Amino acid sequence: MSRIKAVIFDCDGVMFESRQANLSYYNRILEEFSYSPVSAEQKELAQMCHTASSPVVLATLLREVDLASALDFAATLDYREFIPHMEPELNLYDLLESLSGKYPLAIATNRGKSILSILDHFDLQGFFSVVVTSHDVERPKPAPDMLLLATEKLNRKAEDCLFIGDSELDKLAAAEANMQFAGYGGGVSGIISLSNHLELLDYL
Repeated sequence: MSRIKAVIFDCDGVMFESRQANLSYYNRILEEFSYSPVSAEQKELAQMCHTASSPVVLATLLREVDLASALDFAATLDYREFIPHMEPELNLYDLLESLSGKYPLAIATNRGKSILSILDHFDLQGFFSVVVTSHDVERPKPAPDMLLLATEKLNRKAEDCLFIGDSELDKLAAAEANMQFAGYGGGVSGIISLSNHLELLDYL
């Protein structure tokens, strides 16, 4: 692993356990348009709700005729309603405290504007100098666009950054961006595999 000069975090599944929050959010939209809810037992659909951008999720779950209206309805929802279902991952705060001041930190997430409410709720805004969302790029992950935009804003080369993700979408985006990748949580591998955030300190 070459020397790391910046660290970029995915949000869902890396910073937070948010599966229930995301399912509740999408099921609220499905309910509005009289669709059956997605359950945690529908593993592929639940994983998509956890990792993909809203346009991709809704295009998969809804008929095309409902898609535009559903996206408009989604824009009216206040995600703060669902934040109580979220939990910070173990030792996240300790890791951010340890990295702060030593490395510039960024977030690259397929979320939209909800990430700002989440950071505010958990008092994490001060740790991150750059936040890139699906609204900031033409193509969400697995495209590399948001990682490349993050490196541009960080004023770092992609190969000098480490991206921490928990899904194949994250791993593919890192590979396309020529960025070092750490797999978090056991669901995906990387040059580093992390089961706990503090393990990252041993590698930096």
